[in-house]
Amino acid sequence: MVERGATFRPGEIVPASGIYECDSGCGHQHESTDVKGHRFPPLPADCKGGRWVLEQATHHR
Repeated sequence: MVERGATFRPGEIVPASGIYECDSGCGHQHESTDVKGHRFPPLPADCKGGRWVLEQATHHR
C-alpha cells in the first residue's frame, strides 16, 4: 500500500489509484485523479514543483 505523502515523477507508473497534488506548495490546488497502472501526467505549465504527491488513495472497482 502506498502511504499518503509519497511522491512520484510525471511519466512514472501510478502505483495506487488516488488523488495526487503537485508538490510546489504554492496552494494553487493542481490535482490529478490517477488510476493504478496508468502513467502520471505532466505537471501543469504554471507549476513550479517537480512531483505528484498522493493526497488520498481511492479504490478502483
